[in-house]
Amino acid sequence: MKIAIIPARGGSKRIPRKNAKSFFGVPMIARTIHLTLDSGLFDHVVVSTDDIEIANIARQAGADIPFIRPLDLADDLTPTVPVVAHAVQSCNELGWDVTYACCIYPCVPLLDIKDIAAALNMALVKDADFVYPVTEYAHPVQRAMRRSEIGQMSLYSPQYEMARTQDLEKSFHDAGLFYWGKASAWLAHKKMHTAGLGMPIPHWRVVDIDNEDDWRRAELLFKAMQPQE
Repeated sequence: MKIAIIPARGGSKRIPRKNAKSFFGVPMIARTIHLTLDSGLFDHVVVSTDDIEIANIARQAGADIPFIRPLDLADDLTPTVPVVAHAVQSCNELGWDVTYACCIYPCVPLLDIKDIAAALNMALVKDADFVYPVTEYAHPVQRAMRRSEIGQMSLYSPQYEMARTQDLEKSFHDAGLFYWGKASAWLAHKKMHTAGLGMPIPHWRVVDIDNEDDWRRAELLFKAMQPQE
């Protein structure tokens, strides 16, 4: 059985109530649930939350709420893996026999169903513990700089100061969208990044919504990607 797990706690600090906030007239998490259901890839779409309002929104959008997330897994410092592991274990206790679980973050309005399907295919073909989308840094990390209080700039890696950017090795970062994983890998609390395979996607389709500027950028990108009438 393949399930989607959408972790959506209620205590967002930088954007209050981010998961329930309206995005073009629809609660953000509801958009993600609709897309996930429309993919046809999952036997169940589960939302893991500690928040009653979010649970009600998720249920109305068609998701399953088979449990309420424990408070000790819903604070600012709780990482993703134990949250998903708890969800997988809870679902297995219902008799679901989960084989693969895809953790999909709730605030991903640029999520593409084709990426979810491609990552699953990659996981199955390569028998990978995890597969998740990555994107290339817009500028070579070897040329990253620090700025002092007076504005003085210096390179983290001075040996690359005179290197041409096109000659430097490409580097990637987690796109922050979703993670396919074997149920056994989640339950073993394996590190999804280093135990997983990366699937490159274009960086123009990636926006990590952490603050109001990110939200506005997501709105602009989402609007620009809609079909023109």
